[in-house]
Amino acid sequence: MEGVGEIGFHAPNERLDCGNSGSTMRMLAGVLAGQNFSSTLIGDDSLRSRPMERIIEPLELMGAHIESQDGKLPLRIKGKRPLTAISYQLPVASAQVKSCVLLAGIEADGRTEVIETLGTTRDHTERMLTWFGVPVERVVTADESVAIRIHGPVSFAAREVNIPGDISSAAFLIAGAALLPGSELEIEGVGLNPTRTQFLSALRSVGLDVRISEIHEKCNEPVGNICVSGGSFSELDERVKSNSVRGGLIPQLIDELPLLAVVGTQISGGIEIRDAAELRFKETDRIAATVKNLRMMGVGVEEFEDGLLVAGPASLRGAELDSFGDHRIAMAFTIAALLADGESEIAGAEYVGISFPEFFKLLESVVER
Repeated sequence: MEGVGEIGFHAPNERLDCGNSGSTMRMLAGVLAGQNFSSTLIGDDSLRSRPMERIIEPLELMGAHIESQDGKLPLRIKGKRPLTAISYQLPVASAQVKSCVLLAGIEADGRTEVIETLGTTRDHTERMLTWFGVPVERVVTADESVAIRIHGPVSFAAREVNIPGDISSAAFLIAGAALLPGSELEIEGVGLNPTRTQFLSALRSVGLDVRISEIHEKCNEPVGNICVSGGSFSELDERVKSNSVRGGLIPQLIDELPLLAVVGTQISGGIEIRDAAELRFKETDRIAATVKNLRMMGVGVEEFEDGLLVAGPASLRGAELDSFGDHRIAMAFTIAALLADGESEIAGAEYVGISFPEFFKLLESVVER
């Protein structure tokens, strides 16, 4: 891929379609805010329902002008160069919002600072900026908040980039193998960024056999292999009495929480997930979707505004399930269906193609029949 360097981007001839990807939309908005032209971002029905005020506010503080539909897509961005550097405290623990502001900060005049007070979010953007030679400061403040700072405007050189396996996608295969007795699975070359491996820690904390090996670093990111052995539910029941996920752990588990709820159906004491209201603003309301599907499979679930309480251990029964147009809900309940007694059907299963097009083919290749 050839970069444009000092030539810069040029105005697009048509609207830019981000499909179903909130990450694409929010990071691209940060890049476009620092350009001397106007552009429009659109997305599918799911993305159009998601709140965008959380990036509109900081980008307008930096000098961009943004028009929206009541804080939602489409976004028409009139960029500015240079932008004004700001110090911005995240109102939600969101790596997407953080990345949006930092990418805009590349074209800002002065120090752009993003302050995290609600928990440490995933730091791929900071690591990648550093890999490309952009100085990034991470400072722990007196009140134990974290400030991430870059000084703009910034120029940087091209470098080779290695893209490791996505642990959020691998998580579904890992959970399936860990929960099915007799399973053995090894996944090579997976990204093991410490802000992304909390799911593995959560599985180990409930007695599941998940190991990491051959850790090394590529492009400023740790990479390694994940080995899984399927356990015995009866053995798990003796070791595990209760499990609760909340507070500062939530930002590091946000994509895996519906899957973790499925795991909770198989362990003694079940699982409680709280402080996760952000799940209601993903591709779908993932709290409501998870609760509805688990209840369809015969699981006792209590729903809260910021999470859910799953009873366990439970015997899952096959059922008619719904992805609600959400790739992660579709994959989480595919794993639930593997554990269930009887046949399940998932409406909208094709949405897995948004993030993991080979999911069903790969899963079938490792499942013995």
